[in-house]
Amino acid sequence: MIISGMDLYSNITKYIDHSILKPQLTYKDIEEECQLATKYKFASVCINPAFVKFAFERVKNSPVKVCSVVGFPLGLNKIEIKVKEALKAIEDGAKELDIVWNITAFKSKDYDYIERELKEITSQTEGVVRKVIIETGFLTDEEKILAVKILVDYGVEFVKTSTGFNTSGATINDINVLKEASQGKIKIKASGGIRDLETFMNMISSGAERIGTSSSLNIINEYLSKNL
Repeated sequence: MIISGMDLYSNITKYIDHSILKPQLTYKDIEEECQLATKYKFASVCINPAFVKFAFERVKNSPVKVCSVVGFPLGLNKIEIKVKEALKAIEDGAKELDIVWNITAFKSKDYDYIERELKEITSQTEGVVRKVIIETGFLTDEEKILAVKILVDYGVEFVKTSTGFNTSGATINDINVLKEASQGKIKIKASGGIRDLETFMNMISSGAERIGTSSSLNIINEYLSKNL
């Protein structure tokens, strides 16, 4: 879907999962980022598990959801730890989860492990939006296609490209491959390296339905500078 003009401005913020994940942020920084999210009515704030409750208290009177990362950023926690982390995040107020699956298991073709992990997590987190991070920068196109097929089988709502902590973020090729493989059965979240309006728009035009970025304000300001 291509959007432009005022249609973009009225809809742009609804695509944004505003990332508040950098470890050097202070409590004050996190609070200010939550205030920014409520001001612009972003889809969510995406935050580390330790601060889910903190963020929830600051956005609860707005449309903004709290999204907690799970197994972040490597995906290599044990399955039972990921389940507990997800459940605690929901208890603390998260309505969305960005879950890093076990990248090593997937690259090793240990699909039984991947399926056990997905089954354990998804069966206990129904009712919230699950976005599974497959870290496309480590995958071939064939692996991306297979990842989508596996995720569709387990009913998660989104496939997410990247954590943003890898050297490679989302690419247009990633979105095109994931879109074609999804056949409309799963949504796509693009994340990693999306810092300007042109990249943002290209991701949406290619089929991404959420954008993970810590550069949300830069993107909005760039749009306003070109259209006011």
